[in-house]
Parts: sequence; structure tokens; C-alpha cells
Amino acid sequence: MNRMIPFTAAALSALLAFGPAMAADETNVVPGLTAAGAPLGLHGSDPVALLDKGKNREGKAAHTAVHNGVAYYFASEKNLKAFEANPAHYAIQNGGFCTFGVSVGKKFDGDPNYAAVVDGKLYVFLNEEIYKMFEQDKAGTIAKAAANWQKIEHKAAKDL
Repeated sequence: MNRMIPFTAAALSALLAFGPAMAADETNVVPGLTAAGAPLGLHGSDPVALLDKGKNREGKAAHTAVHNGVAYYFASEKNLKAFEANPAHYAIQNGGFCTFGVSVGKKFDGDPNYAAVVDGKLYVFLNEEIYKMFEQDKAGTIAKAAANWQKIEHKAAKDL
């Protein structure tokens, strides 16, 4: 256990040393626009597949929905329709930014390859190391992120 403290401190220092995520506002998006005229969220992964099945499936541009100015891709028409019926249910927490990063007041990229569903909500993380840190204190990280999100949601990542 004593070895974990230096490891955790080093991992957190590395996390804080990274530059800000690409997106500047409320939602983590990739650069550029989709054919729908909106930036792409969740790196093109299907949020319905992640939340309902716990699997990261690549979405297809043929199955696109735009919600709150962000385009989301879906692996199937069925998943697209599920999202359109209840987009709030499938919302990625913390705007799709890394939940652990938000818990320390930063907006880092959220990678759908490192995602967790907790109490029916979808959270994403920067990388595997950060995801493992989250697993050590899920409730604490989520609570800190929720409190910090209220403070940083409308701030540009570069300003944090």
C-alpha cells in the first residue's frame, strides 16, 4: 500500500502535466465538423452501445444524431433511435471529458476505450492508468468531478 502513494502521486503529476483537451467549452469534441455540420463527440463511438452493453463500438456517419450542437455516431439505426428517444439518458458525464481530470479541476480528453457505467451514467477517462486510479475510489472521484464540473463547465480547457 505504501508503494501506491508514490505511484498515485506520480500518475497525478503526469496527468496535470498534460496540455488541455482539444475542446474549449462544455463538450469534448474532435477537431473539425461532421457532415451534419457539428463537431463529433465521443470520438465517434456509440454512446448507446457503451451505456447499454458496456462495449465500445465505432459509430457510423450514416447513423448520426446532433444533440446540443454535438454530433454522435451510432453503430445501428436501433441505437440511433434509442438515443433520439432519450438523449439525456445517454449523456456522457462531464461533457465527455476525463472524469478523473474533472475531479482535479481540469478538462482532459475522455477516451471511450476507458469508460465506466456507474449508476446508469457513462464516464470516460484519459487512459488506462487513470481509469485504474478511478477504480480505487469511484464514488469519491465522481463526487469531486460533479462538484468541480459546476465550476469549470463553461470555462475553456486552456484556462484551467
